[in-house]
Amino acid sequence: MAEEVLVIAEDRGRVRSLTLNRPKQLNAFNNDLYDAFENALRNAAEDSHVSVVIVTGAGRAFSAGQDLGELGNRPEYEDDTPHGFQPFMDTLQTFPKPLIAAVNGMGVGIGLTMLLHCDQVFIAKDARLRAPFVSLGVTAEAASTYLLPKTIGWAATAKLLYTASWISGEEAAEMGLASFCVEGGELMNVANALADEIAAMPVTSLVVTKKLLLAARLVGINEARRSENEAFAGLEGGPANREAIAAFIEKRPADFSKIVHE
Repeated sequence: MAEEVLVIAEDRGRVRSLTLNRPKQLNAFNNDLYDAFENALRNAAEDSHVSVVIVTGAGRAFSAGQDLGELGNRPEYEDDTPHGFQPFMDTLQTFPKPLIAAVNGMGVGIGLTMLLHCDQVFIAKDARLRAPFVSLGVTAEAASTYLLPKTIGWAATAKLLYTASWISGEEAAEMGLASFCVEGGELMNVANALADEIAAMPVTSLVVTKKLLLAARLVGINEARRSENEAFAGLEGGPANREAIAAFIEKRPADFSKIVHE
């Protein structure tokens, strides 16, 4: 049996498209997908023939976020190489070339927060985004507590994180989470058009310019990630998180009414 390709890489001139390819799981991230996506980004960064990268999802979702079946039950590896979310984020936040997201369907959790690390975000009108962290009894990730207020403002960030509510593709564009909102059938055409325009520029100048753009904000990103990781670890496996996962497995609403903050 052929090995499953978790990230499909396709080149068109100097533009590389990376497609998350777990469509049956709505492209939810398990450790294998994190590793595959990180590897794909590294390869694109190191390939001198690639100037621009577009990331999208196979099927009807961009990414449904963390695969909850792996929360609290992460695989063990024999090698000493870091795996999963943290090394993926290290690579994503420092990706040295222009990165475009084409959000073709739902983006939940990391399917939303990764957009904050992209240079341009195109979203389909029928796509939806959600930051479910508080509703899962944990807290935000991927430096989103730093980047979201800078991108959409404090009040919009607070509502997004505190309520875990859905926002439409049009709302995402209006608040600045996405650069452009387009009809789903035009999504890749529009993303490819901008990618082609960027790819016509000298790649050395693109890389140097992105390095300059990243330099100042990486300080805030790294500090936010340290704080988020510590807070997340303190909440993961706690009463609210256990209730949220149990409710998900049992297909019922979570009940946090008896859980108190100590």
